[in-house]
Amino acid sequence: QAQLVESGGGLVQAGGSLRLSCAASESFRFNVMGWYRQAPGKQRELVADINSGGGTNYADSVKGRFTISRDNAKNTVYLQMNSLKPEDTAVYYCNARRGSAPLYIYWGQGTQVTVSS
Repeated sequence: QAQLVESGGGLVQAGGSLRLSCAASESFRFNVMGWYRQAPGKQRELVADINSGGGTNYADSVKGRFTISRDNAKNTVYLQMNSLKPEDTAVYYCNARRGSAPLYIYWGQGTQVTVSS
């Protein structure tokens, strides 16, 4: 059972930057790795994901401000967040998927990102 360990959250002022990292404990080949977030009272939503070939997908709200990348050799995914806004405040969860039938889905424990105005 793979574990995803996140780091890099914290408190930052609006306009600032943070970089999140997520490392998988096992050397599985993940088809897709990504980041979701959940703000208080809201549903968890996709922020960005990246497949093993480097193809990316972003939520409209973060396009042009966030960049996702991955190091396949280290089984690590990163989220560089620039020009942060108070509405980016949420718990950010790392996500990884492998296989197809069956599909295995893994979640990190979450890391808090708070953007002050």
